[in-house]
Amino acid sequence: MAPAWHAPVVTSVPSFVGFSRDTTMYAVSADSKGLDTVVGLLADVVLHPRLTDEEIEMTRMAVRFELEDLNMRPDPEPLLTEMLHEAAYRGNTVGFRRFCPTENIAKIDRGVLHSYLRNYYTPDRMVLAGVGVEHDHLVECARKYLLGTQPAWGSETAVDVDRSVAQYTGGIIKLERDMSNVSLGPAPFPELTHIMIGLESCSFLEADFIPYAVLNMMMGGGGSFSAGGPGKGMFTRLYLNVLNRHHWMYNATAYHHSYEDTGLLCIHASADPRQVREMVEIITKEFVLMGGTVDVVELERAKTQLMSMLMMNLESRPVIFEDVGRQVLATHSRKLPHELCTLIRNVKPEDIKRVASKMLRGNPAVAALGNLADLPSYEHIHVALSSRDGRLPKTYRLFR
Repeated sequence: MAPAWHAPVVTSVPSFVGFSRDTTMYAVSADSKGLDTVVGLLADVVLHPRLTDEEIEMTRMAVRFELEDLNMRPDPEPLLTEMLHEAAYRGNTVGFRRFCPTENIAKIDRGVLHSYLRNYYTPDRMVLAGVGVEHDHLVECARKYLLGTQPAWGSETAVDVDRSVAQYTGGIIKLERDMSNVSLGPAPFPELTHIMIGLESCSFLEADFIPYAVLNMMMGGGGSFSAGGPGKGMFTRLYLNVLNRHHWMYNATAYHHSYEDTGLLCIHASADPRQVREMVEIITKEFVLMGGTVDVVELERAKTQLMSMLMMNLESRPVIFEDVGRQVLATHSRKLPHELCTLIRNVKPEDIKRVASKMLRGNPAVAALGNLADLPSYEHIHVALSSRDGRLPKTYRLFR
């Protein structure tokens, strides 16, 4: 007879599945007494998904809705991020679309899904991570439910696995779109043009990953309105140099995307379509300034903020086991929080200048969305990023 605690573990366990550009994660939080049951459930979900015709059709409907919602959102950051990756890694690896093209939705059936699972759900690509459980007990459960188990897609050997390394190309992706009526409520929303400019950084396996993370925190940024308060980054460069000085800028935010074989540091900016050229020049200037003098005070503030964010996130157990799983999957080991904090503290101004200067020597990746009549050419953006002051080349018009 099953133990009495099985029922509550099964019926009330918090769980979720998360998909990113390079990983898939199945996660469960439960009482440690139910470890055997939970690992069994995880193994069953991962290795024996039912994939009925009804479930697949319902998922197709959900995907169509999400794609429609993606194109209607006032905040275009997810779409711009996709466009930027497509421009940066043209036709390869992380440059492929993360969101399913509408025309492919109907083509995905059980056979396609089983083929994908057969190729990518293999033992050498999996990590089982646990927090708050005995290691030996977790190993015992893994052997019981994951070793020698026949998956739903059969035991054929994977034959179509893409193991290519990301090739950074740079480039531009533009999408002309009427952004004058994106408000989801009665209050009007200003028409904005959105751009994202990025440069290749490094993978998370390289030593320079930490200086790039500090540089990203030093740039910071956000929207033109913020609740402020301690730790909100109001003294980052994009707030001080961009949002505080140019009232017409609605957004200026730095992001850092890092993968096993490449990385991308970018800035997202939004403004009125009539000020697109000025907005682009402001962002190219900020990129060029990254390779200049680094103030000790701003560097210490960025390092402190990064360590604070790291430690606050790791107060949550779900974040801890995600951190354990991702690190072991990528590096076969895990750096403890105090080790990471030591690496962050050791970043010096010359490290920031070195990685920024290296980044600026590459080709830019550009994504632009909205009214693009005044968008500078890709060549002019490249010239600006290669210059000493970040200024765009002057253009002359015979007629106004």
